[in-house]
Amino acid sequence: MGRRSLFHCARSSAAIAVVAAGLSAIAPSARADDRPVITVAVQQIVNAGVLDTLREQSNVGSRIFASIFDTLIQVDRQGDLSQQPALAESWTRIDDKTIEFKLRKGVKFHNGEEMTAEDVVFSFGPERMWGFAKPGEAAKTGQVLFSQTAGQSTAAPPEVHAVARRLLPDFERIEIVDSHTVRFHNKTPDVTLEGRLTRTGMNVVSKKAFLAAPDWKTFASAPVATGPFKVKEFKPDNVLVLTAHDDYWGGKPSVREVRFIVVPEVAGRVNGLISGQYDFVTDIPPDQIKTIEASQKHEVVGGPVLNHRIVVFDKNHPQLQDPRIRRALTLAIDRKLIVDTLWSGRTSIPQGLQWEYYGPMFVKDWQAPEYNPDLAKKLLKEAGYNGEPIPFRVLNNYYANQVPTAQILQEMWRAVGANVRIEMKENWQQIFAKDNPRAVRDWSNSAAFNDPVSSMVTQHCPRGQQQQVGEWANDEFNKLCAELETSTDQTKRPAMFRRMLEIIERDDPGYTVLHRTVLFYGKRKDLEWKYSPTLAMDFRAHNLKVNK
Repeated sequence: MGRRSLFHCARSSAAIAVVAAGLSAIAPSARADDRPVITVAVQQIVNAGVLDTLREQSNVGSRIFASIFDTLIQVDRQGDLSQQPALAESWTRIDDKTIEFKLRKGVKFHNGEEMTAEDVVFSFGPERMWGFAKPGEAAKTGQVLFSQTAGQSTAAPPEVHAVARRLLPDFERIEIVDSHTVRFHNKTPDVTLEGRLTRTGMNVVSKKAFLAAPDWKTFASAPVATGPFKVKEFKPDNVLVLTAHDDYWGGKPSVREVRFIVVPEVAGRVNGLISGQYDFVTDIPPDQIKTIEASQKHEVVGGPVLNHRIVVFDKNHPQLQDPRIRRALTLAIDRKLIVDTLWSGRTSIPQGLQWEYYGPMFVKDWQAPEYNPDLAKKLLKEAGYNGEPIPFRVLNNYYANQVPTAQILQEMWRAVGANVRIEMKENWQQIFAKDNPRAVRDWSNSAAFNDPVSSMVTQHCPRGQQQQVGEWANDEFNKLCAELETSTDQTKRPAMFRRMLEIIERDDPGYTVLHRTVLFYGKRKDLEWKYSPTLAMDFRAHNLKVNK
């Protein structure tokens, strides 16, 4: 072949290559992603204004975080709630204080980077959990400015570190064994370590992305993790848009996007569902179920979740210092009436602050306080109560049926002579504020894993929120808190828990249970989806199928 022919051949090959490259560049946009976009109307996205799982320990946060984050161990959300492999494909107990995790290989973060043991150790390290100077500053200087005991000033809110210490109170360190093996060390024996590591807050994030963020809030508003969806847009109190993470280790999501839209009023959510504006709506009270089910295209799913509605007492309030007054308030409540009238009998009265899935730790013969208005009146009289005002702080239907429940409680307390006055508040900061004497407030309590440590200890013991805000404490109870957390004697632990129930629910009431929380969702019938008793809305591919 001559030189001229070689030239023409080379030029033609180059032209073909250019055309091929152009076609290759055009092809992806030509093959549009035809997966649907799902819109979910919610009463609130988060309380704290960020998507950090340690800062946002709430029912509403629990709903969305399963779509963004993963933990080393997960629970079978739609099944028996047993512990299952997640980012760790297996784990081994070395001793009462130590667990070794074999990490899943090939896990991709939302930024495309592969997860390694270094990311896991970082996620449980000082910059992420316990306190740092600033993410970018720590990366530039190579120094970790960290003092767990001294409570050093950090860029993150102190609540982040307080929650970390509450969820992992005796954490010592986590070390790298090799690129896909880590070893978790606790300071004290703990039979609940595996359960603790399944809960919200124990999530793995990208070390590289965290340290590259200009500040904590920037990362907390668009965290880079390993979940099935990644953050596309987030406007607190307005909208959260999640786009599919197609490299998700658990399978490519069946939808392109999930949009969470804040619609505070129940009527607005229900009407939007029926009109086709929304595909899912949350927190549906029973009186709206018939309205949704009257539509041929929609249905209601849901049921009991691992959460109890409770009211909490501040024993420092002048009218609540005598435990007889607090006990009277618990005895004045007709819980069955609340369940039957507001919930159409679709929920139940729990046996105190506990759940059957505690297994051997469940106190079978324990019950919520009886409805006994006569005894309530007697106790108020013995305590010398003379009708002084008792404030009751309430949010506007943060919980389904919250305001009607508060109004019923007020009337029940009034019937026995307790002058309880409802104070409507706009947010949780106002609920907990110390500007005026606190007395009674609304709350709920969840069982994040299958042991009383998950609910009783985490929320009501010395490191728990109730004692941290200064509402309630009891010396004997606090001693039992420490024993329950560190004891490995499974024959003695149930008796410890029983005595804790006796103290905080009867002898020196710190709260009283109302009913088990039930969550109902309205949805399109052509979307195959199962609710989870964990509160999470699970939109992974195996749990959301779109029938075309």
